[in-house]
Amino acid sequence: MNPMREIRLEKITINIGAGEAGPKLEMAKRLIEKLSGTKIVITTTHKRSTFGGAKNKPIGVKTTMRGEKARTFLINALKAIENKIKPTQFDKHGNFSFGIKEYIDLPGIKYDPEIGIMGMDVCATLTRPGYRVSRKKIRPSKIGKAHRITPEEAKEWVQKEFNVKITTTVEE
Repeated sequence: MNPMREIRLEKITINIGAGEAGPKLEMAKRLIEKLSGTKIVITTTHKRSTFGGAKNKPIGVKTTMRGEKARTFLINALKAIENKIKPTQFDKHGNFSFGIKEYIDLPGIKYDPEIGIMGMDVCATLTRPGYRVSRKKIRPSKIGKAHRITPEEAKEWVQKEFNVKITTTVEE
């Protein structure tokens, strides 16, 4: 196989939406730090809503993991959802996302009464060698159509790499 066509995991993004600043946001911060051990970013509202939400109000937390740490976390997160993903959870660029209802579903994580029960979104971003050209500061260029990752290629890669079953429905 051509080494430039090899698909790889670029990063994993974990997001917890608290909905508002306060104790729930603090618990979400503590949980993400406990799970990932990486620096967290507080997400804020972008627009003023018609329902009275102010702009730049903190509403959630997220973090990004790369490398072997990301791969290990993804394996555990997939175990939490029993290694099943729906085809609709893949976007047109081959990335995929899924939700974990309760953090205690992750293997090896115990319930913490100070945090309570919280869920999270996990987003996996896939790349190929050569994707850097679109992010260069000087003379960035586009990724060719033949080099982009299709959802079908991403599904095949996830099945082979992580032994994930692509299902039409996820049994709860």
